[in-house]
Amino acid sequence: MKRVKRLFAAALALVLLAGCGAQRTEPLPYPEPAASEPGKTIAYVPLDDRPDNVERVVYLAESLGYALAMPDRDLYRTALDGQPLNSNGTQHGDMGRLCQWVLEQEEAGCDRYILSLDQLHSGGLVASRSMTGDGLEIPGGGTASASRLLEELLAKLAEDENNVVWLLDSVMRLANVTVGYEGARLEHYNWLRAFGAQPRETLVEEDLTVENVLETYWRGPNGENPYDGAARQMGAVSADDYYQPSRFIGQFMESRERKLRLSDEVQRILAGPGYENFRLLIGIDDSSLEDCIQKNEIAFLHRGLRAEKGEDGRQIDWLLSGVDDLAFKAVARLYLDETGWTGGRACVQYFGGTEDRPACEYDFQPLTEIMAEHLAFFDLREADLADLQILVLTQPEDETEKADYRQQLIGALRDCEKARRPAVLIDASNGTYGTTVYEALTKQAELGRLLAYSGMLDMAIVTGTALSHGAARYAVLKNGGGTDAMDRAWARTLADSVLKDFCYKGVVRNDLLAYIRNELGGDPNNFRSPDLDREDLLRRLEAGMEQETAPVIRNLERSSFLSSYDGEAKERRWGGVALGNYRFPWDRAFEIGMDIRLGEFR
Repeated sequence: MKRVKRLFAAALALVLLAGCGAQRTEPLPYPEPAASEPGKTIAYVPLDDRPDNVERVVYLAESLGYALAMPDRDLYRTALDGQPLNSNGTQHGDMGRLCQWVLEQEEAGCDRYILSLDQLHSGGLVASRSMTGDGLEIPGGGTASASRLLEELLAKLAEDENNVVWLLDSVMRLANVTVGYEGARLEHYNWLRAFGAQPRETLVEEDLTVENVLETYWRGPNGENPYDGAARQMGAVSADDYYQPSRFIGQFMESRERKLRLSDEVQRILAGPGYENFRLLIGIDDSSLEDCIQKNEIAFLHRGLRAEKGEDGRQIDWLLSGVDDLAFKAVARLYLDETGWTGGRACVQYFGGTEDRPACEYDFQPLTEIMAEHLAFFDLREADLADLQILVLTQPEDETEKADYRQQLIGALRDCEKARRPAVLIDASNGTYGTTVYEALTKQAELGRLLAYSGMLDMAIVTGTALSHGAARYAVLKNGGGTDAMDRAWARTLADSVLKDFCYKGVVRNDLLAYIRNELGGDPNNFRSPDLDREDLLRRLEAGMEQETAPVIRNLERSSFLSSYDGEAKERRWGGVALGNYRFPWDRAFEIGMDIRLGEFR
């Protein structure tokens, strides 16, 4: 009898979660026809060709009724060592042709732009870390000035007062190299990060000039040489002749100076007349809580941010933590501005007890400060009582209380589900709970009901990623909901984040890393150095994801979601979910791409 009762209880729970057993709708072919409104096109030059900068930005834009116009991938692609070069004969994007592409969009009548400056002046984020000098090589011979090209492009866009232009820039991370690019290896990255993290003399107020900041690159708080501190920290460096520390740091300094001067030039241009409809959004790449080499750069660029004149003094330009989420923030803020968003309230709850500290060693601020700055960017005011709930899991203050923190989070999420209250979930725990939190959420929560979720990859971008998607979706719901196409694009943003985080990052990637290192003797940071059987790796990826995603997909397919929240909560139900066309965009294990097919919503 007890066994019958247990079976009945399990079946009842399944029916309740499944919404009375509604039938799954068969996923439709991908991609689906674009359904944006006429004239709602954004010309977008991505930071590079990773999924966070391409397909996930497409999903977010489409979930807000926009269509993204993008140049051919070859023009903004980054190639690691040994991988096929772009048509311009380099490992980076083609800056000249990208500027030409932007001008073509202008001639065609586009009036919305989101442009990555690192791509336009360096050919991508990775190249911006190593490129030196202002000259750009032109295919077929000759050079052009990166700063001159950029100035001419911005001046042309400024001629049309109807244009709204978001410019995305970055503060270079502590280490300027990327593993697997231009011969860099992990030991090179570690050494340079140690050098960049050494304390520097702090500049304030009028002392914050480009020349003074450059001088502090080589000067600690008491005049000491940061090179010596890094050498003591790292010990002997095993590297080839090109990457002996002295020569490597020479390139480090030159590329860093180039990047700072270009950022300063952009701020100078925007301070002039005619650029009132331009917005500058600067992201801070991997950083440190210490008084590192970035601190004066950040303070200098912060002084150059524009604010509106008058009593309100509303911020026009922003400098926030995170780089790979810059496009998300720009798309979301563009939608909020165009729809007359006047802000809202959000209740933020933390679980884990360490929100007063950086989420990881690569953050330069406590999590609460990063959260507060991002809430301000989206005009969200923190309140004890609010419709919008933001639930944040932090690293555990007490390791023995992990299960309690996890259950408190799930309890709060279940309360939101019962009250039909919109919720955003941020996993800022940096993997300290292992897969237990993913497993508990899959079993006990309705994942498809979340407005947004983020926990994937670097901690610096989880806040911006989740709040971009969450604030934008919340505004759509408050505006009375969107179209079916907008709902379906939103569902892809959520499914992409949840499935990659829970299944790829949590399990499958770790299995691939072990297989590549231990059985193949290869490098998971670059499958072509040495050359690995990429078809074999794809088969392992597909098999691993098929197994690990099954319970999460079942959860999504059983979920309801909010389709409107204008006065009353209106709901729809998810359809079927299927994945395919797995790929390693950069021929490395760090990230994957995949197509997400959805069935009809009910």
